[in-house]
Amino acid sequence: MTISPNAARTYEIKTYGCQMNNHDSERLAGVLESNGYVAAPAGEQADVVVFNTCAVRENADNKLYGNLSHLAPVKRARPDLQIAVGGCLAQKDKQSIVDRAPYVDVVFGTHNVGSLPALLERSRHNKQAEVEILESLEQFPSSLPAKRESAYAGWVSISVGCNNTCTFCIVPALRGRERDRRPGEILSEVQALVDDGVLEVTLLGQNVNAYGVEFGDRSAFANLLRACGEIDGLERVRFTSPHPRDFTDEVIEAMAQTPNVCHQLHMPLQSGSADVLRRMRRSYRPDRFLGILDRVREAMPDAAITTDIIVGFPGETDEDFEATMDVVRRARFASAFTFQYSSRPGTPAATMDNQVPKRIVQERYERLVELQNQISWDENKRLVGREVELLVAVGEGRKDADTHRMSGRARDGRLVHFTPAGSAIDRSIRPGDIVTTTVTYAAPHHLNADGLVRTHRRTRAGDIHEAATSGPGTQPSVMLGMPTVRRAASAPQR
Repeated sequence: MTISPNAARTYEIKTYGCQMNNHDSERLAGVLESNGYVAAPAGEQADVVVFNTCAVRENADNKLYGNLSHLAPVKRARPDLQIAVGGCLAQKDKQSIVDRAPYVDVVFGTHNVGSLPALLERSRHNKQAEVEILESLEQFPSSLPAKRESAYAGWVSISVGCNNTCTFCIVPALRGRERDRRPGEILSEVQALVDDGVLEVTLLGQNVNAYGVEFGDRSAFANLLRACGEIDGLERVRFTSPHPRDFTDEVIEAMAQTPNVCHQLHMPLQSGSADVLRRMRRSYRPDRFLGILDRVREAMPDAAITTDIIVGFPGETDEDFEATMDVVRRARFASAFTFQYSSRPGTPAATMDNQVPKRIVQERYERLVELQNQISWDENKRLVGREVELLVAVGEGRKDADTHRMSGRARDGRLVHFTPAGSAIDRSIRPGDIVTTTVTYAAPHHLNADGLVRTHRRTRAGDIHEAATSGPGTQPSVMLGMPTVRRAASAPQR
């Protein structure tokens, strides 16, 4: 099928990985739409399919090439279809992606998100694959237009890259050394989001509490949190992810004293064994980690603390694993992202001796998940009967026909399914609105609130969502960095 030169080409973005990748996808959508592309309607094959990839875990490669193979017959039937691969895996594999999947048209790296439209056009003109991988950042991605799918929540990058040298992590090699944005630039972006109706902002960085290292201000992150507290209309501030090495009492004070900073903290543990942490090149030990948690809870008793844990790191003994289990018992995390160690080529850990057999890793992993699930459940049970304030969300959890449940996020980040006021669904509650209700049931990974909604506050974000979804097949869409736009849309970009 030949595309008319006057027809706008459609796009779809498939995103894998962390919040940074999701934010990059917002930028990709923004630069595509600013160059005349439009999102493909639901159920229709896009003219351009972009894979924004992750390289942190071993199965990232298999997932990408599996999905690419599904497009190979589509490409044969539709030669005008263009396939682009970007993100961390593209930064790592470069030309080898085209060698392995010769039907890919464009490969671009983590440092040249803004080049995608030009690379697509060059590939169409030259009728060959275009591979462009910059080795360092030339333009901070937040200067690019962004296409947000949420009317009520937004991400803001405060830095890119990482100066740590964890032996299991490939991110510094793919995203480069840390580059920090100036505080005024960050706050201007936050203000622009609030002016667009956003109620909740998440500050993003590979190591947010190292923010300021580039311009020599060790108090920069704490000061940034306090400054966010002075933005009128900004109701919730979150951040991810900090590193225990750089986490200071000054940041704890800023969290506790700034009313719109949520009492939620994601603090990666990785291992509870001092020996394993040393081999990981993590510059803290279990006692320091637990001490941080104690000080956070002393300042904010209601804080929900989550974490990352790797099982089966090279050389991990039974004693090492039991040390991790002990820290998990003592830390009482609200939830944990648990991973089985996977070797990443190019990292020091990949060449370490005493790689742990898969069978042992699996057994330890299952034991850890069972323990953490029980702790999460016990911690959630403590919230039954407690009143919670929810930012009503879309696309999270279930909304079933019998109960008409909707979903929202509490200020501590917990997912809560709630029943709108009355016995029938109350259609006046929209995503982006604020409600208060009482927790009636706890499960390990969510809460239910099936009593009456006590209060309901309509917000401008809710108005925007309602206006954007009033027609069939539509949903909110906001362009940041360009005039605000609305469009018919397919499923949310993930």
